[in-house]
Amino acid sequence: MSKRVRAKYKIDRRLRVNLWGRPKSPFNKREYGPGLHGQRRKKPSDFGLQLQAKQKLKGYYGNIGERQFRRYFQKANNTKGDTSENLVGLLERRLDAVVYRMKFVPTVFAARQFVSHGHIRVNGKRVNIPSYMVKEGDVIEVKDKSREVPMVLDAVASPERDVPVYMEVDHNRMRGTFTRQPLLADIPYPVQMEPNLVVEYYSR
Repeated sequence: MSKRVRAKYKIDRRLRVNLWGRPKSPFNKREYGPGLHGQRRKKPSDFGLQLQAKQKLKGYYGNIGERQFRRYFQKANNTKGDTSENLVGLLERRLDAVVYRMKFVPTVFAARQFVSHGHIRVNGKRVNIPSYMVKEGDVIEVKDKSREVPMVLDAVASPERDVPVYMEVDHNRMRGTFTRQPLLADIPYPVQMEPNLVVEYYSR
């Protein structure tokens, strides 16, 4: 288990948001940063705002490293269209993000582990790479032997999240289709994301 998985709620407190919208987040009770000086507040600089926006967006998707996240930005920047929209669209096409959005698992961290352990098929083929880029029309399904895993059943039954409009899911068959790359307005982030500030951060 990675250090980030063990310390995920520290990310909430450091960024001063309930990043994943979870009811157990300590930020729900302590709306200030960790440590002795966590309650001190100062007005952030423009760079500070950009950095926080980047850390928030990167942290939301779990275990993405800085080098990989920068590559997503570079690809988004080299693609025709709005760079900030391209960036969030790429992040939402990650297989672990798609599995999470389809409510096959309860968290983005669980999604990464679930994919890595070979529980997911894409178009009938086993894929165990969390960063695999899903394409429009791809069919994602939970492997037959994995459909009765308690974590999966709990996630499907949970009223905590809804399946977004850019995918279609049949939870009875544990199968879903990624219908299109989403726009920022389509993505059900529990907190406000500012990918435009992320673009400014990397464009310095």
